[in-house]
Amino acid sequence: MNLIEEYNKQLARQKHIVGVAMKVFNKYHGGLLESAYECALKYLLVQDGYKVEVQKELPMYWDDVRLDKTYRMDLVVDDDIIIELKALKYIKDEQRKQLKNYMVLTHTRWGMLINFSMDRVYSEWYRLDANGSIEQVRLF
Repeated sequence: MNLIEEYNKQLARQKHIVGVAMKVFNKYHGGLLESAYECALKYLLVQDGYKVEVQKELPMYWDDVRLDKTYRMDLVVDDDIIIELKALKYIKDEQRKQLKNYMVLTHTRWGMLINFSMDRVYSEWYRLDANGSIEQVRLF
């Protein structure tokens, strides 16, 4: 698959995921716990044919030694998109950094940050390139 085909595929998936997030928000609105949005989003994405892992563990290592710390990624979709969910008034750089760290540690090319604030759904889309750099993708 060339870069344009991959981009178009990701664009379609991103639009679909954002649409599903909006559907969840329209039903439940703001003010719920992150885990409630996570549960509903997973349910709808699975209904649409996506493979979704919830709270997928990301262990920490020092060289080849597994440490006693494990992070959990909110949702992993089709093994190649990490979705980090938030239910905050607004997103700060520390939430962006969390997603970016997960992407680098797992070598996952695509990441999405979705925030269910009190009055709207906000999303950001990121891509990890072959050099290990992460850029925000502006789709629309």
